[in-house]
Amino acid sequence: MATALITHDACYDHVTPPGHPEQVARLDAVLGAVKDLDLIRVKAPLVAEDDLLRAHPKAYIDSIKDAGPENGWVSLDADTHMSVGTLQAAYRAAGGGVRAVDLVMVGEVASAFVATRPPGHHAERETAMGFCFFGNTAIAAKYALGHHGLDRVAIVDFDVHHGNGTQDLVEEDPRILFCSTHQSPLYPGTGAAHETGVGNVVNVPLPEGAGSDAFRTAMETQVFPRVAAFSPQLLLISAGFDAHEDDPLAGMKLRTADVAWVTERLCDLADEHCAGRVVSMLEGGYDLQALGDAARAHISVLEERGR
Repeated sequence: MATALITHDACYDHVTPPGHPEQVARLDAVLGAVKDLDLIRVKAPLVAEDDLLRAHPKAYIDSIKDAGPENGWVSLDADTHMSVGTLQAAYRAAGGGVRAVDLVMVGEVASAFVATRPPGHHAERETAMGFCFFGNTAIAAKYALGHHGLDRVAIVDFDVHHGNGTQDLVEEDPRILFCSTHQSPLYPGTGAAHETGVGNVVNVPLPEGAGSDAFRTAMETQVFPRVAAFSPQLLLISAGFDAHEDDPLAGMKLRTADVAWVTERLCDLADEHCAGRVVSMLEGGYDLQALGDAARAHISVLEERGR
């Protein structure tokens, strides 16, 4: 067994305006940090329309197709911009998650990391926002249920921002457990503890300045027990690395060691409940050095556990 690294050069063609934090260099930071690891390199396919439709209505998908510019940028909101290559990149990002699920479910690899952009966890059912266009992780979860016949899929999101889009896409489906730790108050302003879906959503808001102790306690007392009780058949991770102390967009104080720790613990849960099957997808992380260091720590654990 091994770990797959899924990416595609088309993700470099999603070009944001100068100074935008979700920049092309993020992908270089991640891929450069893991270039020496023993990973199976896989090209992310274009997502199938039917798989997008598991999460988004056709009218919304068509609106994203139609919004792409012939040159320059189109701004869908103050943060979310489309360039000429954005649509292809977004289709590869969603397709990468689907491909990762296939590889893990048929046993070709033990785990997979999807290093693509744009990210996905802010994309709601009918709204692109927060740098995101399609709900990549939610699409992967729904694909696993529909295509592979699973009954229970868990998503753990440790991005510093609440995954409002993922929550919007799964909160009415009891077959999907969504757990999120995130700084609050912070963009997008959602993720209060009382938001529980149909009993399948666990939000753990943490204050600005929260560091290792608060994060680890939240995981140990609120997230890990719920995942264990749910006993998923597949574990998905929304791996945002912007809770790192060096990240410019937020104020949490995690260190690279915390990323390695949470990855180890999530792999323990996967080993216990779902034969070690883990699919992790890149979300945030905007200090390039911290992003590379944290991504390497995360992927190194997946690779070591997948041997």
